[in-house]
Formats: sequence, structure tokens, C-alpha cells
Amino acid sequence: MKKQERLKELTDLQYRVTQENATERPFENEFYNHFDDGIYVDIVSGKPLFSSKDQYDSDCGWPSFTKPIETEEIREDFDSSHGMRRIEVRSVEADSHLGHVFPDGPKEHGGMRYCINSAALKFIPLEDLEKEGYGQYLQLFK
Repeated sequence: MKKQERLKELTDLQYRVTQENATERPFENEFYNHFDDGIYVDIVSGKPLFSSKDQYDSDCGWPSFTKPIETEEIREDFDSSHGMRRIEVRSVEADSHLGHVFPDGPKEHGGMRYCINSAALKFIPLEDLEKEGYGQYLQLFK
């Protein structure tokens, strides 16, 4: 499915987050407290982005990860919006705004916290990886 077609299927919030760089409310989003086994993919392109194996509770109100599944699927850009100095995280293929990355994550896992908007993600449960075309990621859970 082409990006333009997929964008038409997004909810208003998903569109605002991924295309207009909005941020959803903390603690009031789908995945902030979600820890089932599986992977998170870009809601626009379907590209795998994060694994539940790298997810942790950072108590920030959004899903947090120590690293992406494949670093080449995300891009990091300087963001000075709202009077802050941050590093924005975007998906490479769809150019979706995902969230931000901060250097305050668990030191034993590299020290990074990828703070990601739930609205930018689709969760694929472990038991559905093969059926949904993500079977190669089953190895992450062995």
C-alpha cells in the first residue's frame, strides 16, 4: 500500500503525530504501560522499529525503548522546537515523526531512552509475527 493511501487510514491523532510532529498526552496513550512480547512497527510504513525485549518502564508516560531493532530504519534529527534542545526520532521509509531519544536510559543497556508516541506505532504480538509477515523477528524472542 502506498504512503498516501495509508495516511488516509490513520486516525486524527496518528496523522497529527506522524505527519505534523505532534505529541500525544503522557500516560493516556495505548502503549505506555504495555509489555506483551512482540514488535512495534511504523504505523505508516509497517517497517519494524522496536522490540518489546528492549522496552522498559521509564515512568515518563510514553513507551520507552533502549534501542531500535535495526538502526537503519530510524533517523535522528536535531529538534529545537518549544524552546528545547532534543534529538527527534523519525522513521526512514515513511518519514514519520516517532518521538525523541534521550541519554538518560538504563546504563547497562547503552544509556539511551527512545521515548516514542504510541500513535506512531502498531504492535504485532509475538504469536502473530509469522502470520503478519514478520517471522524473521521471532529470533529476537529465543
